[in-house]
Amino acid sequence: MRDTISCPPPCTVLRVRLLTPGAKLPAYESASAAGLDLRANVGGLVKPGATVRIPTGVSVEIPEGYEGHVRPRSSKSLEGRLIHFGTIDSDYRGEIWVVVTNLAQWAWEYYAGDRIAQLVIAPCERVEVIEAIGGLSETARGEGAFGSTGTR
Repeated sequence: MRDTISCPPPCTVLRVRLLTPGAKLPAYESASAAGLDLRANVGGLVKPGATVRIPTGVSVEIPEGYEGHVRPRSSKSLEGRLIHFGTIDSDYRGEIWVVVTNLAQWAWEYYAGDRIAQLVIAPCERVEVIEAIGGLSETARGEGAFGSTGTR
């Protein structure tokens, strides 16, 4: 059944549009998966050190108050592929693309239908931005940056 809700309320619904023949719906691959797997819509070859955009053939309608995070799949990271993190705003309706850098010393061939990244849908709080004229509150860490809380 398409365009019907199968989960009991309260249920957050992600509407997905398949843009090309052969495109696959994002899907949770296990009962406790945090992310929906995104699949390549076409095949290709990524040379060592190259960065490419891989189309998924899908667009999404993320509910107001939520955002989408494009994240790596652990297995792809282990194989030397850097899947770049991306944010999808709730008002974006274009195709989802996955940006990949091949860090391996050999070319990576991928095929249409390969699982290449994950899409995590998360609540997104909007804030009011005000200038802190008198400065920010003090903390024990203060302005300590990278590694300031220890390395172990």
